[in-house]
Amino acid sequence: MISSLHIEDLAVDRGDRRLFAGFGLDLRAGEAVALVGRNGAGKTSLLRAVAGFVRPAAGRVRFAGAAGDLDPDEARSGGVHLLGHHDGLKTTRTAWEELLFQVRWTGGSRAGAEAARERLDLGPLCDLEVRKLSAGQRRRLALARLVASPRALWLLDEPLAPLDAARRAAFGALMAEHLAGGGLILAAVHDPLPIAAREAEIGA
Repeated sequence: MISSLHIEDLAVDRGDRRLFAGFGLDLRAGEAVALVGRNGAGKTSLLRAVAGFVRPAAGRVRFAGAAGDLDPDEARSGGVHLLGHHDGLKTTRTAWEELLFQVRWTGGSRAGAEAARERLDLGPLCDLEVRKLSAGQRRRLALARLVASPRALWLLDEPLAPLDAARRAAFGALMAEHLAGGGLILAAVHDPLPIAAREAEIGA
């Protein structure tokens, strides 16, 4: 299980433009960090680099467990959830079909999906096609796999953007529970997170 994340002297390029360089961060179990910075500074690219979808131009990303460094591929495949700015949902499935697919794809179970359905109040939406859901409802559906398929490190890209105040508070409670259980959260944000989090600025 991932107990800490270490980003060391990281640089990321987009095309022929360097987004940022020399970025470092240590994140440990029970901690949340809010990534802040102007639009285009590289917050999303940093999350994708940690998840293994972007190759850094320099520096490295390390994952550690109780016994020391973990193999990066193994740590990512079983210990990381990336929730992107776009929800990545298949619009022709029903909400329940999509939730089951997402949960099974990430190694979870039907029982986990059912628990997440209740926790995020998705029951009334389950028979609707994803394309008929509002932006906030889609985000709740995407967030459900965080609960249904538990993984230590949550990488979140503007997770609260489409949610109303009540849903933001409810997700804040889920984030707090995740941290209390030894989880880690790295979130790219423009608005403050509804939990205690230190800030790390990109492009400062």
